[in-house]
Amino acid sequence: MNIRSLTRGDGVVIGAAVLLFIASFLDLYSIDGVPDSIDLPSLWGSGPVLLGVVLAGIIGAALVVVSRALPQERKIAGLDLRQFGVAFTVFAAWSALGNIFDPAGGYDNVGDSSNGPSAGTGLILALVATLVMAAAAVATPLVPALQGALIPAPKPPSPQPYGAQPPAGYGYPGAQPAGFGGQPQPGQPGQQGQSFGAQPGPAAQPPAPDFSPFWFAVPVARPLYAEDGAPMPIAELAPGTWYLAVEQGGQGLIAQTQDGRRGVLRDTSGIQRG
Repeated sequence: MNIRSLTRGDGVVIGAAVLLFIASFLDLYSIDGVPDSIDLPSLWGSGPVLLGVVLAGIIGAALVVVSRALPQERKIAGLDLRQFGVAFTVFAAWSALGNIFDPAGGYDNVGDSSNGPSAGTGLILALVATLVMAAAAVATPLVPALQGALIPAPKPPSPQPYGAQPPAGYGYPGAQPAGFGGQPQPGQPGQQGQSFGAQPGPAAQPPAPDFSPFWFAVPVARPLYAEDGAPMPIAELAPGTWYLAVEQGGQGLIAQTQDGRRGVLRDTSGIQRG
């Protein structure tokens, strides 16, 4: 799971789920004139509230967050996990609203209902939490401000002193990507000249004359398409990870993933250069 792929909207959903869990231990009812010695039930003491509000909201929040953190989309009965999660959060908010209007579940409608219980602190907080949760789950794909990375990409390391070797490993600005067998790829800065008599390897396609490779990170998850123009993405670039831009293509920026795949990043708005 890639936690750095979570968005600000997912962070709001997580916070609302925590508030809902705390609210579940507070009073379900509020009855005027009841002495403090009376222990009123919490949300866990009502089956409909527990199933329809607390558990539905927490399960919905978990599905929304997990669907974002998984490397590939998972489906249930043809629907994405996130769609299931959004449906659960909306259902939890709807159930909480119904229990606010009738916390006693109809019992206070028998006979004189003037002394019936009203919604307690826990039920009111549960309504607030589920409304915020449902709103964030629905609005995240629609509001750009909620689509920003919850955990921003780390800052690029400071420039290395002259002659020092950059840190090894893919995903860090300054590290030289290696080809098969760990040898530098043709055309990389710092590549040693070939010895006398050595056979040159196959020539790589040179990038545009005015283009210099650079590291970058995306603000939100972005699809990476094949260079042949196929409509289906071949990978997804996740926020919080540095990728190498190798050249500027006609359809967009040619980027390289951690496993060496190359593709076209068509949407380059808001990218962070390393």
